[in-house]
Amino acid sequence: MRARRVGFVRILLALVVALLLAGVAGATAPPVVNVPAGPVSTIATQRGQLVSIALPHRAGRSWRLARNGNPSILRQVGEADVGANVVVVFKAVGKGRVTVVFARTRGGAPRADASRSFRVTVS
Repeated sequence: MRARRVGFVRILLALVVALLLAGVAGATAPPVVNVPAGPVSTIATQRGQLVSIALPHRAGRSWRLARNGNPSILRQVGEADVGANVVVVFKAVGKGRVTVVFARTRGGAPRADASRSFRVTVS
């Protein structure tokens, strides 16, 4: 009986280690640094509403969320490729002001070549 329990504990331990390693392997790209200045848009909305942001595609580049100042005000709920753009959808979950900054990078590189900022006021 004791040998069976030891075998079960070993299998359970191996499973936990495998899941932890899988989590590390699936980690996100490094944070974006050196974000260049770019256009800034102002958006006003009300709590409970959805806010969509369209960012133009460019071959070999990806838009990454560089800064979301306060996810208790604005929370990302979706993302999709729509025509020549990637559209990111946020839900206004709390009142306040937040600046969302997207940076365009090559793959998962930490250095950006373009940016778009959105100052959002939720009332």
